[in-house]
Amino acid sequence: MLQNRLTTDEIMEWCSIPWRELGSRELKTKLEVYPEKHDMFVAIGNMMADEVIAHNEAGLPTKWVLPAGPTDEYDVFCRRVNEERIDCTNLWVFHMDEFLDWQGRPYPVADTYESLEGTMLACFYDRIDPELRPPEDHRIWPRINDLDAADIKCDELGGIDTVWAGIGATGLVAFNEAPRSFCQHITVEEYAASKTRIGVLNDDTMVALAERSFGGCLDRVPPMYLTIGFHIICSAKRAVYMVATGDWKKTVCRILLLSEPTVEYPVTILPKYISDVTLMTNEYTIDHPLSHEIRGW
Repeated sequence: MLQNRLTTDEIMEWCSIPWRELGSRELKTKLEVYPEKHDMFVAIGNMMADEVIAHNEAGLPTKWVLPAGPTDEYDVFCRRVNEERIDCTNLWVFHMDEFLDWQGRPYPVADTYESLEGTMLACFYDRIDPELRPPEDHRIWPRINDLDAADIKCDELGGIDTVWAGIGATGLVAFNEAPRSFCQHITVEEYAASKTRIGVLNDDTMVALAERSFGGCLDRVPPMYLTIGFHIICSAKRAVYMVATGDWKKTVCRILLLSEPTVEYPVTILPKYISDVTLMTNEYTIDHPLSHEIRGW
């Protein structure tokens, strides 16, 4: 049994709250709602640029965890870096994850769906002028040949400043998914200490990825992953969730905002360990259809 398993009544109650009334509840994170998806990503890109500027002025490095999706925020960030000549050579980037094939091997680095490293080169690093971009030794990728390297480097640097994260429909952060084995009983505390590891995608994640990108073709989705664990993520001073995917994410947003920590939805664990957590979303995503139904289930 999963620790602190949520009940149907709890989830139904949280989803039934009109989104404009969420501010009157005791939320586990801060909540910022934007009219449109574009507005949200513009705000986030500006936040990213402003943080690097502030740390540079203070003579401090900037240490981030970044996703290879969503990526819309990088449009604003990269433009500002180049136009304002923001020096990112002291920016350390811990990359969340990478796809692996069915034998646990990484795909060739390229601008393809299967290569998250290639995706980040195309949408982030290569868009920053060479003299301003983070050097290669500041780009920390999880690697199958040295699983401990990212965790060791994070500890050496004294932890992360900001985690910029999307979340999955069932609460994954990076590829940190809910454990589903009847043979394992992982506590919240154990999960929060989890390190970089190799795993097999949960079936529901496979379905979500296939529906979103490949017309439901499950065979097109890489079946395994390499991910940093919550040891790195929970070392952060701040976490910013970027969620504007719409229908897929309406329920997990409510669970994040209102649930106690549970490994059933790993995203709920972060507010226990990170003091400054914000869910940034748009009106469509936060507006749950159950909040428009007549209650009485």
